[in-house]
Amino acid sequence: MEISLFIFTIFLSSLVHYGSQKLFIYFKRFDSFNNRSSHNTLATRTGGIGIFVTILLVSLFNYFNKIDLFDYSLFIPLGIMFIIGVYDDLYNADFKLKFFLQIIVAKILIDQGLVITNYHGLFGIYEVPWIIAQITTLFVFLVVVNAINFIDGIDGLAITEVIKIIFFIEFFSQGYSNLAPLGLIIIFTLMPLFYFNFKKKRKVFLGDGGSMLLGTIVMIYVLHVLGENYLFKTGFIFNKTLFVILILIYPLFDLLRVFVLRIKDGLSPFVADQRHIHHIILKKFNNHFICLFTILFFELIFITTLLNF
Repeated sequence: MEISLFIFTIFLSSLVHYGSQKLFIYFKRFDSFNNRSSHNTLATRTGGIGIFVTILLVSLFNYFNKIDLFDYSLFIPLGIMFIIGVYDDLYNADFKLKFFLQIIVAKILIDQGLVITNYHGLFGIYEVPWIIAQITTLFVFLVVVNAINFIDGIDGLAITEVIKIIFFIEFFSQGYSNLAPLGLIIIFTLMPLFYFNFKKKRKVFLGDGGSMLLGTIVMIYVLHVLGENYLFKTGFIFNKTLFVILILIYPLFDLLRVFVLRIKDGLSPFVADQRHIHHIILKKFNNHFICLFTILFFELIFITTLLNF
């Protein structure tokens, strides 16, 4: 892929993020302050719009030039999840409705051939019946998408996690995977968002439109790794299931921890609060960048240690 495409992607992403924020500010659609907020400045939840529009425009440009970067039919589930998230950002959709629509999206991915048919030796299980494969895929989809959504609580954390996950999967892949072009476009689309995320004024947040979109992209990568076509580089022998769990360790652990704490206190596990690990670290250091660096540092040490074990 040409380097000019990635330069163009960064430029386009910056332009779309800036433009969408201006539009939301004009219509006074700001991110509200409340007891769960980790910011105290004007911000918009337009990050997801910037990501989706950029990926769509780049893909359309290549599609009309008859360049198949990746399977463009993936825009069907990605588009649905994006719309669900944006609707939630604007109107605070009921979590039951979001779950129902997420199940539909999971079924679409299954029908596109992205399904967990093999546990790769986890609990001594390998190939599973078709009905079990579909139920497993549905469950993992709900967990992964909502885990990415849950960690979107401080500047840069969710986008850093997504970049890290894509990097690990592509790094250990034997040759370029068929998702590599999409992964690279996503990474270059996310890069300008670091600037907008960490600005002192007029921030741009992912919003549910962004976190649910990125969560779906991560899930597509997970299904790709667990499929037959993904092979590890020569010299690397990992259990695929454990590899996926390991590179998703922070979002999965934080999701499980928060769910347990909320249920223990008799609360709905989907009622947002500030019990996340990143909120606890943020209260201690009072700096989003230090909090992000701390989480990423210990996470990378943990992952690389176990991968080399």
